[in-house]
Order: sequence, then C-alpha cells, then structure tokens
Amino acid sequence: MTRAIVVGKTTTKVAAKPGASPVAKVKSKAREPGKVVATKLPAAMTGRASAAKAKDGDEPVFAYIRSLPQPQRGIAERVDALAARTLPGLKRSVKWGMAWYGVGDGWCFSCGGFAGHVKLTFGRGTALKPVPPVTPIGMGKDSRGVDLESVEELDERQAASWMKQATAIPGFGKKK
Repeated sequence: MTRAIVVGKTTTKVAAKPGASPVAKVKSKAREPGKVVATKLPAAMTGRASAAKAKDGDEPVFAYIRSLPQPQRGIAERVDALAARTLPGLKRSVKWGMAWYGVGDGWCFSCGGFAGHVKLTFGRGTALKPVPPVTPIGMGKDSRGVDLESVEELDERQAASWMKQATAIPGFGKKK
C-alpha cells in the first residue's frame, strides 16, 4: 500500500510498512521544523483528525488550515474568520490534530478536516440553543456540532450564535 505525503507543494508516495500507523509514518517524514505534513484525511473521528502537532497560538492553527485540501481548507478558513470576527480575545490551538478555539480559561469548540467535510464541534454542545444536530463519535457525550461539505453550508449567523454561547460556558481545561 502507498500513501501520499504532502510537504509544501511536493507530494511523495511512501510505501506503508505492514502494521505501521499512518501517524508514525507522517512523523518520520516531517523533518523540517514548521512544515505541516498532510495525508489523506480520515473519514470520521478516530482519535485524531490529522498528524498536526499540538501547539498553542495562531500560526499553528493557520498552518493546519493551510495543510487541508480544498474544499475543506476554504470551509476551515471561513470558520476561523467567523470566530475571529465574533469573539474578542480569541485564542487558538492545535490539539488532537485539529484547530481548537476558546476565550478566557478553556477550549470551547473545534474545527477539523475530514474526508468530504469539515466538522465544527462544540464541547458543551448539548447546552447550546438550538442544540447542533450532529453527535460526533469520540468527542464526549455532551459534544454536538455540524458537518460542513461546502462553504455555502456554513450558516454564519447560527454558528456565530453557537460560538458566543459556547464561550460563555466554562470550556475545557477550566480549573475548579
């Protein structure tokens, strides 16, 4: 089996070792600091959306978004821009292979690219009004979100409302 690995604008086919995880293989190919390596996007949550390294800050999130293929990149760029316009004091991070967003003391929602869609997930989604329609696998029993297959599917007014509501609820990492 071969898998395409993209670094910048270069695509390399790499033979997969039997039993080797795609994440381990990608890590071995990511030799240049600051470079984002993308592989085929997973179809659903499997614990990680991508091999992007966990790191706080704007640039790691921007690099993650740049690593996505179209149309996922365009959708993620629109979600990120909406979050920046909607939430003063927005902070960004890459965690679990996807972009995470928060304000203040925790992380409230994520945006991750998958095969055929982008998943916008709210960690405390069951507390939002209206409750987002999708229950993501592997994200916790209170998580809810939407799967977006195109930029046109993003209801910016509704998503902005959910973002504001989510940041008013103590997010992930809140000290008790």
